[in-house]
Amino acid sequence: MPVATYIDPRNGKTYPLDVPRWCSDERSPLLITPGAGISRDEIDSRTRSLWRYRAALPVEITKPITLGEGCTPLVQQAWGDLRPLFKLEWFNPTGSFKDRGSAVMLSFLRQVGIDAVLEDSSGNGGSSMAGLGAAGGMRVKILAPASTSPAKIAQVRAYGAEVQLVEGPREESEAEAIRQSHETFYASHNWQPMFLEGTKSFAYELWEDLGFRAPDNVIVAVGAGSSLLGCAFGFRELMKAGQITKLPRLFAAQPLNCSPIDAAFQAGVDTPVAREVRKTIAEGTAIKHPMRLREIIAALRESGGGTIALTEDEIVAALRRLARQGLFTEPTSASAAAALDKLAGAGAIKPGENTVVILTGSGLKAASTVAELVQ
Repeated sequence: MPVATYIDPRNGKTYPLDVPRWCSDERSPLLITPGAGISRDEIDSRTRSLWRYRAALPVEITKPITLGEGCTPLVQQAWGDLRPLFKLEWFNPTGSFKDRGSAVMLSFLRQVGIDAVLEDSSGNGGSSMAGLGAAGGMRVKILAPASTSPAKIAQVRAYGAEVQLVEGPREESEAEAIRQSHETFYASHNWQPMFLEGTKSFAYELWEDLGFRAPDNVIVAVGAGSSLLGCAFGFRELMKAGQITKLPRLFAAQPLNCSPIDAAFQAGVDTPVAREVRKTIAEGTAIKHPMRLREIIAALRESGGGTIALTEDEIVAALRRLARQGLFTEPTSASAAAALDKLAGAGAIKPGENTVVILTGSGLKAASTVAELVQ
């Protein structure tokens, strides 16, 4: 087996994994060279967490940091003429899908000698890094927009992480984190590519849950793209390993008020396209300039999927509808469910297909906002 490395997808330059880094020498985002995939015989059936798929990781993690992340419920419910499967990611330890990436990334970083990390986050990423960091005995500092939901900040502080609130748009928190990265390792869930090796578990988990088959469609709310790219990378590996015969169609749901991926995809390009940005209730996907736009567009095209941009009213309607079915999600998650009706109406997904909707985070993360919206 070839040795896995960091790779800059823009020029092919590689870097060894055992030297800590969060970007290329040219300050561009890195990936990790693709894995070979695993067979069902390589699943560690004794482990009830995403670490049951540890054989698919690019390096052996000898002492993982874990709180039991992964293996979240897959619940089928009626949605009009559809019978989608809802993936309930708030059953992860800190309440969102981000625990998948944080557990793998922090375990790897600790293994190569990092004991303190810096992260910028609008909420779920920060609470995930703080929680898993506490479990692993690591020191964590989170820089978050001053507008972040108070409940999310309270969770970060409860884990013992240092918090710095940053005035201005979401991008300013990232800029400040990068300015401080010469003091503490910048373990950004958007920049450090080992995070995607954790979200890759989405694909392996769905494959196993569905009887070692791929679903027909996967719908996910997308901001920076870590959930969608994790699915894409995992299913590619399963195809390479001969474990599935087709890729699922991947669909990215975005709020119209901040929808750079939809703008580029609908224009038929993989570069930024001008579109007005406004405040959205789906704060977790309010990323104006996703750094892996090219890779996200490529994954959508390769799978035969697409993008959906949703109005604020459509997201709120889906939030209420989910709650009436017992599924209490934060607004960001609800946009994935809101995409169901539009995709079905356009004929992109059909009633007889296996469609998975990933609900990324709990409504408890933004309880006061949800309370106002569902009145």
